[in-house]
Amino acid sequence: MIRIAIAMLVGEKGRYLGMILGIAFSAFVITQQGSIFCGLMSRTFGFLTDTGQPDIWVVDPKVQYVDDIKPLQDTQLLRVKGIKGVEWAVPMYKGQLKARLYNGAFQTCNVIGLDDTTLLGGPPKMVQGALSDLRRADGVIVDEVGARTKLARRFPDGTVQALKIGDTLELNDNRAIVVGIARVTRTFQSQPILYTTYSRATSFAPKERRLLSFVLVKASSEVESPKLLAEQIKQETGLGAFTQEEFKEKTVGYFLKNTGIPINFGIAVILGLLVGTVIAGQTFYNFTLDNLRYFGALKAMGATSGTLLKMIIVQAVMVGCIGYGLGVGGASWFYFVSKKSELAFFLPWQLLLIVGGAVVLICILAAVLSMIKVIKLDPAVVFRS
Repeated sequence: MIRIAIAMLVGEKGRYLGMILGIAFSAFVITQQGSIFCGLMSRTFGFLTDTGQPDIWVVDPKVQYVDDIKPLQDTQLLRVKGIKGVEWAVPMYKGQLKARLYNGAFQTCNVIGLDDTTLLGGPPKMVQGALSDLRRADGVIVDEVGARTKLARRFPDGTVQALKIGDTLELNDNRAIVVGIARVTRTFQSQPILYTTYSRATSFAPKERRLLSFVLVKASSEVESPKLLAEQIKQETGLGAFTQEEFKEKTVGYFLKNTGIPINFGIAVILGLLVGTVIAGQTFYNFTLDNLRYFGALKAMGATSGTLLKMIIVQAVMVGCIGYGLGVGGASWFYFVSKKSELAFFLPWQLLLIVGGAVVLICILAAVLSMIKVIKLDPAVVFRS
Protein backbone atom coordinates (compact mmCIF):
# COMPACT_ATOMS: atom_id res chain seq x y z
CA MET A 1 0.00 0.00 0.00
CA ILE A 2 2.91 2.34 0.67
CA ARG A 3 4.24 1.75 -2.85
CA ILE A 4 0.78 2.50 -4.25
CA ALA A 5 0.63 5.73 -2.23
CA ILE A 6 4.03 6.83 -3.55
CA ALA A 7 3.09 5.90 -7.12
CA MET A 8 -0.12 7.95 -6.84
CA LEU A 9 1.88 10.91 -5.48
CA VAL A 10 4.67 10.86 -8.05
CA GLY A 11 2.22 10.21 -10.87
CA GLU A 12 0.73 13.70 -10.42
CA LYS A 13 4.00 15.48 -11.30
CA GLY A 14 2.55 18.99 -11.39
CA ARG A 15 0.91 18.83 -7.99
CA TYR A 16 3.80 16.78 -6.59
CA LEU A 17 6.27 19.52 -7.48
CA GLY A 18 3.84 22.20 -6.32
CA MET A 19 3.59 20.70 -2.83
CA ILE A 20 7.37 20.28 -2.58
CA LEU A 21 7.99 23.87 -3.70
CA GLY A 22 5.41 25.20 -1.24
CA ILE A 23 7.04 23.45 1.71
CA ALA A 24 10.55 24.23 0.43
CA PHE A 25 9.70 27.94 0.19
CA SER A 26 8.33 27.96 3.70
CA ALA A 27 11.36 26.12 5.10
CA PHE A 28 13.69 28.42 3.15
CA VAL A 29 12.11 31.64 4.45
CA ILE A 30 11.94 30.44 8.07
CA THR A 31 15.53 29.15 8.02
CA GLN A 32 17.00 32.14 6.19
CA GLN A 33 15.23 34.80 8.23
CA GLY A 34 15.76 32.89 11.48
CA SER A 35 19.47 32.49 10.74
CA ILE A 36 19.91 36.20 10.02
CA PHE A 37 18.04 36.98 13.24
CA CYS A 38 20.32 34.63 15.21
CA GLY A 39 23.32 36.14 13.47
CA LEU A 40 22.33 39.67 14.44
CA MET A 41 21.65 38.64 18.03
CA SER A 42 25.02 36.85 18.27
CA ARG A 43 26.74 40.00 17.05
CA THR A 44 25.28 42.01 19.92
CA PHE A 45 27.52 40.07 22.32
CA GLY A 46 30.36 39.33 19.90
CA PHE A 47 32.76 41.31 22.08
CA LEU A 48 31.89 39.09 25.06
CA THR A 49 32.48 35.97 22.97
CA ASP A 50 35.98 37.16 22.07
CA THR A 51 36.85 38.02 25.67
CA GLY A 52 36.70 34.54 27.13
CA GLN A 53 39.24 34.73 29.99
CA PRO A 54 37.15 36.41 32.74
CA ASP A 55 34.41 34.60 34.63
CA ILE A 56 32.69 37.80 35.77
CA TRP A 57 32.15 41.26 34.32
CA VAL A 58 31.83 44.06 36.89
CA VAL A 59 30.07 47.17 35.60
CA ASP A 60 28.00 50.11 36.72
CA PRO A 61 24.67 48.82 38.12
CA LYS A 62 22.74 50.88 35.54
CA VAL A 63 24.39 49.22 32.52
CA GLN A 64 21.74 47.68 30.23
CA TYR A 65 23.93 45.85 27.67
CA VAL A 66 27.58 45.41 26.80
CA ASP A 67 27.89 48.58 24.70
CA ASP A 68 26.05 50.72 27.26
CA ILE A 69 29.25 52.05 28.82
CA LYS A 70 28.88 53.85 32.15
CA PRO A 71 32.45 54.38 33.44
CA LEU A 72 33.49 53.54 36.99
CA GLN A 73 35.97 55.19 39.32
CA ASP A 74 39.43 53.60 39.24
CA THR A 75 39.17 52.88 42.96
CA GLN A 76 36.45 50.30 42.23
CA LEU A 77 39.15 48.03 40.82
CA LEU A 78 40.86 47.89 44.21
CA ARG A 79 37.56 47.16 45.97
CA VAL A 80 36.88 44.23 43.68
CA LYS A 81 40.42 42.87 44.09
CA GLY A 82 39.94 42.81 47.87
CA ILE A 83 36.93 40.50 47.77
CA LYS A 84 37.53 36.95 48.91
CA GLY A 85 37.35 34.45 46.07
CA VAL A 86 38.75 36.79 43.39
CA GLU A 87 41.84 35.22 41.80
CA TRP A 88 42.57 38.30 39.71
CA ALA A 89 40.80 41.46 38.60
CA VAL A 90 42.02 43.69 35.75
CA PRO A 91 40.72 46.92 34.24
CA MET A 92 39.40 47.32 30.70
CA TYR A 93 38.53 50.41 28.69
CA LYS A 94 35.97 50.33 25.88
CA GLY A 95 34.91 53.41 24.01
CA GLN A 96 34.29 54.91 20.60
CA LEU A 97 36.94 57.25 19.22
CA LYS A 98 37.33 58.84 15.81
CA ALA A 99 40.43 57.78 13.89
CA ARG A 100 41.90 60.24 11.41
CA LEU A 101 43.04 58.34 8.32
CA TYR A 102 45.94 59.06 5.98
CA ASN A 103 43.73 61.15 3.65
CA GLY A 104 42.23 63.27 6.43
CA ALA A 105 38.92 61.40 6.61
CA PHE A 106 37.52 60.26 9.96
CA GLN A 107 36.27 56.83 10.94
CA THR A 108 34.64 55.94 14.25
CA CYS A 109 36.34 52.95 15.90
CA ASN A 110 35.76 50.82 18.98
CA VAL A 111 38.90 51.17 21.08
CA ILE A 112 39.63 48.43 23.63
CA GLY A 113 42.17 49.10 26.37
CA LEU A 114 43.76 46.00 27.95
CA ASP A 115 45.51 45.72 31.27
CA ASP A 116 49.10 46.94 30.73
CA THR A 117 50.69 44.11 32.68
CA THR A 118 48.75 41.02 31.63
CA LEU A 119 47.05 42.12 28.38
CA LEU A 120 44.07 40.00 29.41
CA GLY A 121 40.99 40.36 27.23
CA GLY A 122 42.89 40.58 23.95
CA PRO A 123 41.68 39.39 20.54
CA PRO A 124 41.08 35.63 20.20
CA LYS A 125 43.31 35.14 17.15
CA MET A 126 46.24 37.10 15.77
CA VAL A 127 46.62 37.05 11.98
CA GLN A 128 49.79 39.16 11.91
CA GLY A 129 52.02 40.24 14.76
CA ALA A 130 51.69 39.23 18.42
CA LEU A 131 49.61 40.48 21.33
CA SER A 132 52.79 41.38 23.24
CA ASP A 133 53.62 43.91 20.50
CA LEU A 134 51.11 46.23 22.17
CA ARG A 135 53.89 47.07 24.62
CA ARG A 136 55.70 48.87 21.83
CA ALA A 137 55.34 52.65 21.78
CA ASP A 138 51.98 53.86 20.40
CA GLY A 139 51.08 50.30 19.37
CA VAL A 140 47.55 49.25 18.38
CA ILE A 141 46.12 46.04 16.94
CA VAL A 142 43.43 46.38 14.26
CA ASP A 143 40.75 43.83 13.42
CA GLU A 144 41.15 42.10 10.05
CA VAL A 145 37.85 43.21 8.51
CA GLY A 146 38.30 46.85 9.55
CA ALA A 147 41.86 46.86 8.19
CA ARG A 148 40.75 45.83 4.71
CA THR A 149 37.52 47.85 4.54
CA LYS A 150 36.78 51.02 6.52
CA LEU A 151 40.38 51.74 7.54
CA ALA A 152 41.92 50.74 4.20
CA ARG A 153 43.72 53.21 1.95
CA ARG A 154 41.74 54.15 -1.16
CA PHE A 155 43.60 55.73 -4.03
CA PRO A 156 42.21 57.94 -6.83
CA ASP A 157 42.59 55.15 -9.40
CA GLY A 158 40.14 52.99 -7.40
CA THR A 159 42.65 50.59 -5.89
CA VAL A 160 42.31 49.68 -2.22
CA GLN A 161 45.22 48.83 0.07
CA ALA A 162 44.47 47.16 3.39
CA LEU A 163 45.94 48.64 6.53
CA LYS A 164 49.15 46.80 7.41
CA ILE A 165 51.70 46.61 10.18
CA GLY A 166 53.69 49.82 10.35
CA ASP A 167 50.88 52.09 9.11
CA THR A 168 49.80 54.94 11.35
CA LEU A 169 46.49 56.39 12.48
CA GLU A 170 45.64 59.45 14.53
CA LEU A 171 43.36 59.04 17.55
CA ASN A 172 42.33 62.27 19.25
CA ASP A 173 45.56 64.01 18.11
CA ASN A 174 47.65 61.03 19.27
CA ARG A 175 49.69 58.87 16.91
CA ALA A 176 48.87 55.16 16.82
CA ILE A 177 51.07 52.64 15.02
CA VAL A 178 49.60 49.36 13.76
CA VAL A 179 51.61 46.50 15.30
CA GLY A 180 49.24 43.63 14.57
CA ILE A 181 46.14 42.40 12.72
CA ALA A 182 43.60 40.27 14.59
CA ARG A 183 40.57 38.20 13.66
CA VAL A 184 37.58 38.98 15.87
CA THR A 185 33.86 38.24 15.94
CA ARG A 186 31.79 40.74 14.00
CA THR A 187 29.90 43.17 16.21
CA PHE A 188 26.39 44.57 15.88
CA GLN A 189 27.67 48.02 14.89
CA SER A 190 30.30 46.57 12.50
CA GLN A 191 32.81 49.31 13.28
CA PRO A 192 36.58 48.74 13.18
CA ILE A 193 38.07 47.52 16.47
CA LEU A 194 41.39 48.72 17.83
CA TYR A 195 43.16 47.03 20.75
CA THR A 196 45.77 48.80 22.81
CA THR A 197 46.90 49.01 26.43
CA TYR A 198 44.66 50.47 29.12
CA SER A 199 46.92 53.41 29.89
CA ARG A 200 47.32 54.26 26.21
CA ALA A 201 43.57 53.95 25.55
CA THR A 202 42.75 56.34 28.39
CA SER A 203 45.31 58.80 27.04
CA PHE A 204 43.67 58.57 23.60
CA ALA A 205 40.20 59.14 25.08
CA PRO A 206 38.86 62.60 25.94
CA LYS A 207 39.79 63.53 29.49
CA GLU A 208 37.10 62.51 31.96
CA ARG A 209 36.98 61.83 35.67
CA ARG A 210 35.90 58.22 35.09
CA LEU A 211 37.31 56.04 32.31
CA LEU A 212 37.13 52.50 33.72
CA SER A 213 34.57 50.64 31.59
CA PHE A 214 34.80 47.11 33.02
CA VAL A 215 36.54 45.16 35.74
CA LEU A 216 37.29 41.66 34.49
CA VAL A 217 37.31 39.08 37.27
CA LYS A 218 38.54 35.50 37.47
CA ALA A 219 37.08 33.35 40.25
CA SER A 220 39.52 31.32 42.30
CA SER A 221 39.27 27.54 42.53
CA GLU A 222 37.90 27.91 46.07
CA VAL A 223 34.72 29.53 44.79
CA GLU A 224 31.81 27.11 44.33
CA SER A 225 30.57 28.91 41.20
CA PRO A 226 31.22 32.27 39.45
CA LYS A 227 27.55 33.13 39.89
CA LEU A 228 27.87 33.04 43.68
CA LEU A 229 30.97 35.24 43.50
CA ALA A 230 29.10 37.69 41.27
CA GLU A 231 26.36 37.95 43.88
CA GLN A 232 28.99 38.54 46.57
CA ILE A 233 30.58 41.34 44.50
CA LYS A 234 27.17 42.97 44.09
CA GLN A 235 26.50 42.89 47.81
CA GLU A 236 29.90 44.18 48.90
CA THR A 237 30.43 46.88 46.26
CA GLY A 238 26.95 47.84 45.07
CA LEU A 239 28.13 47.40 41.47
CA GLY A 240 26.67 45.23 38.75
CA ALA A 241 28.38 41.86 38.37
CA PHE A 242 27.46 39.29 35.75
CA THR A 243 28.85 35.99 34.60
CA GLN A 244 29.71 35.67 30.92
CA GLU A 245 26.39 33.98 30.08
CA GLU A 246 24.35 36.38 32.21
CA PHE A 247 25.88 39.38 30.47
CA LYS A 248 25.13 37.83 27.07
CA GLU A 249 21.51 37.17 28.07
CA LYS A 250 21.17 40.71 29.42
CA THR A 251 22.50 42.12 26.14
CA VAL A 252 20.22 39.99 23.95
CA GLY A 253 17.25 40.77 26.20
CA TYR A 254 17.83 44.49 25.76
CA PHE A 255 17.80 44.26 21.96
CA LEU A 256 14.76 42.00 21.95
CA LYS A 257 12.84 44.36 24.20
CA ASN A 258 13.92 47.73 22.87
CA THR A 259 14.36 47.27 19.13
CA GLY A 260 12.07 46.25 16.26
CA ILE A 261 14.29 43.37 15.17
CA PRO A 262 12.12 40.54 16.60
CA ILE A 263 8.92 41.98 15.10
CA ASN A 264 10.41 42.43 11.63
CA PHE A 265 11.86 38.94 11.44
CA GLY A 266 8.82 37.43 13.17
CA ILE A 267 6.52 38.82 10.46
CA ALA A 268 8.72 37.33 7.73
CA VAL A 269 8.72 33.92 9.44
CA ILE A 270 4.93 33.94 9.93
CA LEU A 271 4.38 34.92 6.29
CA GLY A 272 6.63 32.07 5.16
CA LEU A 273 4.71 29.63 7.34
CA LEU A 274 1.32 30.86 6.07
CA VAL A 275 2.33 30.83 2.42
CA GLY A 276 3.79 27.35 2.70
CA THR A 277 0.70 26.08 4.52
CA VAL A 278 -1.71 27.55 1.97
CA ILE A 279 0.23 26.33 -1.07
CA ALA A 280 0.93 22.84 0.26
CA GLY A 281 -2.49 22.44 1.88
CA GLN A 282 -4.45 23.54 -1.17
CA THR A 283 -2.34 21.49 -3.58
CA PHE A 284 -2.49 18.38 -1.39
CA TYR A 285 -6.26 18.74 -0.98
CA ASN A 286 -6.77 19.06 -4.74
CA PHE A 287 -4.49 16.05 -5.23
CA THR A 288 -6.71 14.02 -2.88
CA LEU A 289 -9.91 15.15 -4.64
CA ASP A 290 -8.52 14.06 -8.02
CA ASN A 291 -7.63 10.65 -6.60
CA LEU A 292 -10.85 10.00 -4.67
CA ARG A 293 -11.89 7.39 -7.22
CA TYR A 294 -8.71 5.43 -6.52
CA PHE A 295 -9.19 5.68 -2.76
CA GLY A 296 -12.80 4.58 -3.34
CA ALA A 297 -11.65 1.56 -5.34
CA LEU A 298 -9.23 0.56 -2.60
CA LYS A 299 -11.96 0.98 0.00
CA ALA A 300 -14.35 -1.11 -2.07
CA MET A 301 -11.72 -3.87 -2.24
CA GLY A 302 -11.52 -3.97 1.54
CA ALA A 303 -9.00 -1.34 2.51
CA THR A 304 -9.94 0.23 5.82
CA SER A 305 -10.06 3.96 6.53
CA GLY A 306 -6.97 3.50 8.71
CA THR A 307 -5.03 2.06 5.77
CA LEU A 308 -6.05 4.95 3.53
CA LEU A 309 -5.05 7.45 6.21
CA LYS A 310 -1.64 5.79 6.47
CA MET A 311 -1.25 6.24 2.71
CA ILE A 312 -2.01 9.96 3.02
CA ILE A 313 0.42 10.29 5.93
CA VAL A 314 3.18 8.59 3.90
CA GLN A 315 2.53 10.98 1.03
CA ALA A 316 2.63 14.01 3.36
CA VAL A 317 5.83 12.82 5.07
CA MET A 318 7.56 12.20 1.74
CA VAL A 319 6.68 15.65 0.43
CA GLY A 320 7.64 17.25 3.75
CA CYS A 321 11.08 15.61 3.93
CA ILE A 322 12.00 16.57 0.37
CA GLY A 323 10.69 20.13 0.81
CA TYR A 324 12.50 20.49 4.15
CA GLY A 325 15.78 19.33 2.64
CA LEU A 326 15.53 21.68 -0.32
CA GLY A 327 14.50 24.68 1.81
CA VAL A 328 17.16 24.24 4.48
CA GLY A 329 19.79 23.47 1.86
CA GLY A 330 18.95 26.63 -0.07
CA ALA A 331 19.07 28.76 3.07
CA SER A 332 22.38 27.20 4.16
CA TRP A 333 23.91 28.41 0.91
CA PHE A 334 23.68 31.91 2.39
CA TYR A 335 26.25 30.86 4.97
CA PHE A 336 28.92 30.49 2.30
CA VAL A 337 27.87 33.78 0.71
CA SER A 338 27.94 35.63 4.04
CA LYS A 339 31.49 34.63 4.98
CA LYS A 340 33.00 37.56 3.08
CA SER A 341 30.08 39.98 3.33
CA GLU A 342 28.30 42.13 5.89
CA LEU A 343 25.45 39.61 6.09
CA ALA A 344 24.90 38.28 9.60
CA PHE A 345 24.12 34.57 9.35
CA PHE A 346 24.19 31.98 12.13
CA LEU A 347 22.43 28.62 11.82
CA PRO A 348 22.26 26.83 15.20
CA TRP A 349 20.96 23.27 15.40
CA GLN A 350 18.01 24.47 17.49
CA LEU A 351 16.76 26.48 14.51
CA LEU A 352 16.81 23.36 12.34
CA LEU A 353 14.52 21.67 14.87
CA ILE A 354 12.17 24.67 14.84
CA VAL A 355 12.03 24.64 11.03
CA GLY A 356 11.43 20.89 11.13
CA GLY A 357 8.54 21.47 13.54
CA ALA A 358 7.08 24.11 11.21
CA VAL A 359 7.30 21.70 8.25
CA VAL A 360 5.61 18.97 10.32
CA LEU A 361 2.83 21.44 11.15
CA ILE A 362 2.35 22.29 7.47
CA CYS A 363 2.22 18.60 6.54
CA ILE A 364 -0.25 17.82 9.34
CA LEU A 365 -2.59 20.63 8.26
CA ALA A 366 -2.37 19.54 4.62
CA ALA A 367 -2.96 15.90 5.53
CA VAL A 368 -5.90 16.68 7.86
CA LEU A 369 -7.77 18.47 5.08
CA SER A 370 -7.37 15.40 2.88
CA MET A 371 -8.14 12.87 5.64
CA ILE A 372 -11.55 14.39 6.31
CA LYS A 373 -12.57 13.81 2.70
CA VAL A 374 -11.21 10.25 2.64
CA ILE A 375 -12.88 9.22 5.92
CA LYS A 376 -16.26 10.38 4.61
CA LEU A 377 -15.68 8.67 1.26
CA ASP A 378 -18.39 6.30 0.07
CA PRO A 379 -16.87 3.29 -1.74
CA ALA A 380 -19.74 3.36 -4.21
CA VAL A 381 -18.27 6.52 -5.73
CA VAL A 382 -15.98 4.38 -7.82
CA PHE A 383 -18.97 2.79 -9.60
CA ARG A 384 -20.66 6.04 -10.46
CA SER A 385 -20.24 7.39 -13.95
